Amino acid sequence: MTTIELRPWSEEDLQLLTQLNAPAMTRYLGGPESEERVLRRHNRYLHDAASPVPRIFKIVLEPSHVSAGNVLYWEKSWRGEPIWECGWGVLPEYQGQGIAGQAVHLLLDKARSERLHQFMHAFPSVVNTPSNALCRKLGFSLIEECDFEYPPGQVMRCNDWRLELWQARLTEPPDSIYDGEQR
Repeated sequence: MTTIELRPWSEEDLQLLTQLNAPAMTRYLGGPESEERVLRRHNRYLHDAASPVPRIFKIVLEPSHVSAGNVLYWEKSWRGEPIWECGWGVLPEYQGQGIAGQAVHLLLDKARSERLHQFMHAFPSVVNTPSNALCRKLGFSLIEECDFEYPPGQVMRCNDWRLELWQARLTEPPDSIYDGEQR
């Protein structure tokens, strides 16, 4: 198994983002973005990398230091609740080697350490068999099929996968029931 590291996005990663924007990599996401949109995305990623808690990473193979893809998570409101959403992309030549699974596992550890949102969601297209399989393998639960607007103006049918990052503590103990009697 290949060893990986997650490293915050850097200026040199524009080339990686361009590779991740290829038709083979974006077929489940509505196709490639324009060069202008890729550059705007790269600048957003750089802004994230400068934050105290980066959430966008390149996947680096070790010991070769080769960039194989990216993995990221961000805050989102879903069904009226704040959640994390995650996404990933591994270049075709590195797919099928367990790299995405390792990267998402490391990413989940980072999100857990923030203790900000209890749930991580992933929303792969219903026809994206590898990403749906990865969610299942990592212990996500399939909640439902749903419609997503992505890219803006285009509806995409997705699976909503959810993983509990940590168990919430009750602020008040629930009413206890023992042998039919409240105590």
